[in-house]
Amino acid sequence: MAHRPIAGRLVIATHNPGKLAEMRDLLAVYGVEAISAGELGLAEPEETGTTFRANARIKAEAAAKASSMPSFADDSGLAVDALDGQPGIHSARWAGPDKDFRFAMNKIQSLLIERGAKSAERRRGHFVSALCVAWPDGHVEEFEATVDGTVVWPPRGTKGFGYDPLFLPDGQTQTFGEMPSEEKHGLPPHGRGLSHRARAFLKLAEACLAKR
Repeated sequence: MAHRPIAGRLVIATHNPGKLAEMRDLLAVYGVEAISAGELGLAEPEETGTTFRANARIKAEAAAKASSMPSFADDSGLAVDALDGQPGIHSARWAGPDKDFRFAMNKIQSLLIERGAKSAERRRGHFVSALCVAWPDGHVEEFEATVDGTVVWPPRGTKGFGYDPLFLPDGQTQTFGEMPSEEKHGLPPHGRGLSHRARAFLKLAEACLAKR
């Protein structure tokens, strides 16, 4: 099946200002105007999926139906091997209603210590991003990417958001919390596109977007 091109205005199905800022930066290169679900006053649907991909689709389809516009959603999170893949799809929920990711990072560290995961080899983790674009007529496009790395302690850096200060990508000397935005999610040739979201977005862009 041929991919459907994305053009014009797109709803970003998120109420997370960090995600919104990243996606606006990525889409601007392609001349796509992004407006958030929060700015439109759209309700957040219940994320009942058991995978990142399923939850991204739930959010994108709900926004497309409510707005009658093409809508884009990301579902992403940190999966830690020693914690049996947790927090995974519950990454945001671990931060609680106040989105306290310092609390969530402390929880991860406490659980890793409980399980004796002190060496870098025992602290392997993976950031996963699933992207979905949904149209009001029911058409969807889905893409997914992963970045492997190590869960470090203490957290390093104040850039980015969420679990970024806790995650050191393979082959890098800076955590996502220490990296400038150009390093983390800027697209080549100006950026390096190192994040899971940038990698998934590059797949989407190749299939559905054309640069201005």
